[in-house]
Amino acid sequence: MNDPTIARDLIEVLVQRFETQQLGRVLELKRRVDAGATLSDYEQDFLEDICREAMDSKHLVDRFPEYQPLFARAVGLYHEITARALQNEQRRTGGQV
Repeated sequence: MNDPTIARDLIEVLVQRFETQQLGRVLELKRRVDAGATLSDYEQDFLEDICREAMDSKHLVDRFPEYQPLFARAVGLYHEITARALQNEQRRTGGQV
């Protein structure tokens, strides 16, 4: 994608989608795993999908450095959620995951 206007429009759409359709659910998952919950298969699939989407958009983030902090925070949030969920699962199963 060589047209910077199209690239900027695309990244703005992706950010808007993240903020309006995904962030609330991600934060709810974070609250749940911080409280000791584990993730269902559906929730794991959701996180995988949005993490994959974030990684697929990395080339756009690289072109627009003002979005790098948001990208880094989102990827970090996904990592925090999955790491905590794994700890919770290990605690629940006695370390047998």
